[in-house]
Amino acid sequence: MEKNNWFNKKKEEVEKELSTDLEKGLTTEEVQKRQEKYGLNELKAKKKKTLFQKFLEQFKDFSIIILIIAAIVSGAVGIAEGEGITDTIIILIVVIVNAIIGVTQEAKAEKSLEALQKLTDHASKVIRNGEITVVPAKELVPGDIVVLDTGDYIPADLRIIEAINLKSQEASLTGESVPVEKNAEVIEETEIGIGDRLNMLFSSSLVTYGRGKGIVVETGMTTEVGKIAGMLDATGEQTTPLQDKLNRLGKTLGIVALTICVIIFIIGLIQGKEPIHMFMTAVSLAVAAIPEGLVAVSTIVLAIGVQKMVKKNAIVKRLPAVET
Repeated sequence: MEKNNWFNKKKEEVEKELSTDLEKGLTTEEVQKRQEKYGLNELKAKKKKTLFQKFLEQFKDFSIIILIIAAIVSGAVGIAEGEGITDTIIILIVVIVNAIIGVTQEAKAEKSLEALQKLTDHASKVIRNGEITVVPAKELVPGDIVVLDTGDYIPADLRIIEAINLKSQEASLTGESVPVEKNAEVIEETEIGIGDRLNMLFSSSLVTYGRGKGIVVETGMTTEVGKIAGMLDATGEQTTPLQDKLNRLGKTLGIVALTICVIIFIIGLIQGKEPIHMFMTAVSLAVAAIPEGLVAVSTIVLAIGVQKMVKKNAIVKRLPAVET
């Protein structure tokens, strides 16, 4: 459905636009047609990645790739010079711990999405063919007339057509702990926040007091809670400013270290040093120039930030996103 400011429309306008009847509701035939057009009223999730796929995705950052190369080279140099592979082990531990934290955070976000899906999984009282009937919330379509009483979960985004002492709890969307008093009056303002749309009821909210009726105007992923679910389930291809900066830093350090290594190697050859000795020296310099502690420090700081956000009931899917 196209974006529509339903709160700006009179209930008669909404009735006409959605081709429904405020008294009789939709017919069974019309419901079937709309289900084919709009799909089920449920939050959709993309096919889940395996744990192994999630783990591998944590190694895409350029700084991580640089660290892995540094670990391999450091191990080769350590073995060649008889100094062991202690540095290699430390670097790999840092990289693996970083990946584990990233996978854990993503798994927590997925559980949050599943919790949102459960909020929309209820039965609803609707008027169809002129009679009140109870149907699964996932079968609702735009134009359905929903009857609400105290204690009912709101199954979709509704434009209120009747409100008798009606109040709803919208903390899951607005963070406002106090129930909001609702009415059926038209709102003239065109740009207002969700918490101020007093003639609307939103999916996953709860009727805490009174009773009323509403026309279903948005279902599934087009509801306000559906938009949140969509953000949680969005592909993580976009990088945060912090990721961009770390990647640029990693590339800069890699280029500078490689350039210096080549210069040192050439100078050594000019001075008559043994090629293998100068190669080992140049590689050792490159490994020393790479800040393997940078990833560990940034990961720890971001993880602490995520925990603080969790205490504020905020959902963070990607660890670097906590920067915002």
